[in-house]
Amino acid sequence: MHDRHAAPARAWLPLLAGAVLGPALQLQQARLGSAAAYAGLLALSLLALAAVLRQPRWRHPALVLALAAAAGFAGCGARAAVFASQALDPALEGRDLVVTGRIAALPQRHEWGQGLRFAVEDAQRDGVPLRIPDRLALGWYAAGAFADEGLVEPQRALPDVRAGDRWRFTVRLRAPHGNVNPHGFDYELWLWEQGVQATGYVRTGRDDPAPQRIGTSWRHPVERARQSVRDAIQARIADPQAAGIVAALVAGDQNAIARDDWDVFRATGVAHLMSISGLHVTMFAWLAGIAVGWGWRRSTRLCLAWPAQHAALFGGLLLAAAYALFSGWGVPAQRTLLMLASVAWLRLSGRRWPGPATWLFACAVVVTADPWALMQPGFWLSFVAVGVLFATAVGGRETREEGRHDAEVRADPRPEFGAWPRRAARAGAGRLLALLREQGVVTLALSPLTLLLFGQVSLVGLVANLAAIPWVTLVVTPLAMLGVAFPPAWDAAALAVQGLAGLLQLLAALPFAVWNSAAPPGWAGAAGVLGGLLLAMRWPAPVRALGVPLLLPVLLWQAPRPAPGEFEVLAADVGQGNAVLVRTATHALLYDAGPRFGSDSDAGQRTLVPLLRALGERLDAIVLSHRDSDHTGGAGSVLAMQPQARLLASLEPAHPLAVRHAAAPCLDGQQWDWDGVQFQFVHPPAADAGRAAKPNALSCVLRIANGRQAALLAGDIEQPQEAALLARSAPLRAQLLLVPHHGSRTSSSDGFLDAVQPRWALVQAGYRNRFGHPAASVVDRYLQRNVALVESARCGAAWWSSARPEALRCERAAGPRYWQHRLPEAGP
Repeated sequence: MHDRHAAPARAWLPLLAGAVLGPALQLQQARLGSAAAYAGLLALSLLALAAVLRQPRWRHPALVLALAAAAGFAGCGARAAVFASQALDPALEGRDLVVTGRIAALPQRHEWGQGLRFAVEDAQRDGVPLRIPDRLALGWYAAGAFADEGLVEPQRALPDVRAGDRWRFTVRLRAPHGNVNPHGFDYELWLWEQGVQATGYVRTGRDDPAPQRIGTSWRHPVERARQSVRDAIQARIADPQAAGIVAALVAGDQNAIARDDWDVFRATGVAHLMSISGLHVTMFAWLAGIAVGWGWRRSTRLCLAWPAQHAALFGGLLLAAAYALFSGWGVPAQRTLLMLASVAWLRLSGRRWPGPATWLFACAVVVTADPWALMQPGFWLSFVAVGVLFATAVGGRETREEGRHDAEVRADPRPEFGAWPRRAARAGAGRLLALLREQGVVTLALSPLTLLLFGQVSLVGLVANLAAIPWVTLVVTPLAMLGVAFPPAWDAAALAVQGLAGLLQLLAALPFAVWNSAAPPGWAGAAGVLGGLLLAMRWPAPVRALGVPLLLPVLLWQAPRPAPGEFEVLAADVGQGNAVLVRTATHALLYDAGPRFGSDSDAGQRTLVPLLRALGERLDAIVLSHRDSDHTGGAGSVLAMQPQARLLASLEPAHPLAVRHAAAPCLDGQQWDWDGVQFQFVHPPAADAGRAAKPNALSCVLRIANGRQAALLAGDIEQPQEAALLARSAPLRAQLLLVPHHGSRTSSSDGFLDAVQPRWALVQAGYRNRFGHPAASVVDRYLQRNVALVESARCGAAWWSSARPEALRCERAAGPRYWQHRLPEAGP
């Protein structure tokens, strides 16, 4: 049978490979062409491909591959161009708009308000109809949720917002804009995949029209049901941890899981189990298929009408689709359903292709439906895992057993009472052994890829998954789903979650639980995956041993560092806040830690911890210039990861960070040398340390110099402090300046700029921030002196090195993609 179907499968391979290659090439484009040009290329390539496939003598694999790739490239480009043409008009950013529409998804609650996915029906400005994107991501914040310094404060409860409700809001919108950092999360691509082309917030000021609930729409019944189930779970289960996990498994609300719990799940390698991932949908389809097949085999008439294995396959797929729909219809679930549907179609059509051909067919179907999946880590982890299982021939024996079982059923569809338990026991034992080996193979092969994508891998993941996968799949999830019809089942699900959580916390607390490593380059990650695959193959030991040297580059990779006597400055893109990493040959210092977004979300957790992990960085010191939360907000997360770092700060003794960590004050005159590079504080003076003053006035100002080049990190000092520095004749000259107070009009005085004489000036400020940083008058002062002003909103993370002082690298410019937001060019 294998030989009979191998030839047709081989004939499809160039076509399938081209369907994947074309979109992969299109995703590398920095800018899009016109939709008409893509459409023309698509039509020509499809016509040529059809002609080639009709003529056997023209059907050369290379030609089929090229034409299929051209069609895939053009199809992906046309879709992207049409979608991009519907973007928000830049002239409407920051304007008050009145929008009417529907709450299109489950509202996401958080401590300072709620996040809404809004489907627009109508938009107006001053009574004039407008065209804006159809789908918005809105924040509705309670009055007084934010203080001037960015702190989240207690707030009044917001109205109960239900999915499917129709509302009229006054909103302010902006283009999707995320922070761009090395090895960071691509927020703009995520919004692109979600179909969101504008973000914003609901206006609730005293002078703004109050939000108005118009009525209820029938358009989103599933989302409304999901919200009711989530609320019922949270009302019934008293333990917030268990309630969050159960709500995530049933309703797909991942935000219900607390940040600390996510940290445990990542450390133990089971994070994929706590959301509606591809594994959940696959396991649900498998269990549903078993149930459908069991019921089908109870009827001789049904078995004679349609084979039980086909009914099980089709029924399992349908029920898995219903589960994915109810749990939020997330992108990973959609990809998994497409993959399962592809394999099911091959099986139902009688095409028993070899594993690699089946794998490529499923991959081509998923990429054709969602080309941007190629940019997501989850796609690669899923498909590489399946590919590894095919390549190592895991499951071959089980497939043969399944074929014999199918033949027995076709010969006699009536169940044999005495033989069935024995066959079930043998099959169960075989499946258990196969599961153990599969998990080991996948863990070994995916570890290098996980290091490449996330900079860490769980060393206890194999043990944790062997316990968690069957427990979550066979106990927790069924009980959680049963609770929809029988709420007491949620109590049992909560107990099951608590037991698992205790085990995972013990595993995560082990000192060797996680292996952290600098993110290796792509070639090292590919070599590592190949090495893991070789080790997992059923080949002779000498051949498998060749995988060991292939693993070494990814395991031993060290990020490049400055040479002795040189230093490097990396200004991270954290939005409205400061965070600057300074590296020498063997040391590292973090100056400020970015803003805090809520009690369980901050720039440290979102940006700095992943960045430090990817660079393999071990901090020697953390400097917190002053107490404002846009400078200290992420410090707790960074210190939790880097407890060895010495803390130098301008904080009052009662500040929570100073209480939890021994903090030494930063004072004028303090200095030290690392690898031939001198670090010196030039502000605040010791006389001001004990005085009650505005926090900005006490900012730690740090100068880093190597005798040839210097950088000055100025915190939030204002013009009086700048004048004091000039009066004390402090050393200020520097090629690189972190612009004081994010470019506020209260700073960057003429005398200060004349003393520093920077070549580069870094402005760390959020896109369209509410403070108006950098102020136009400040920008003019820098431009009048021919200083290159580098704004993080325009540049992303900025790299500068004392070894190449005339160059500065912007992360947004390093690898541009067409879905990334581009600001208009700055004026002269």
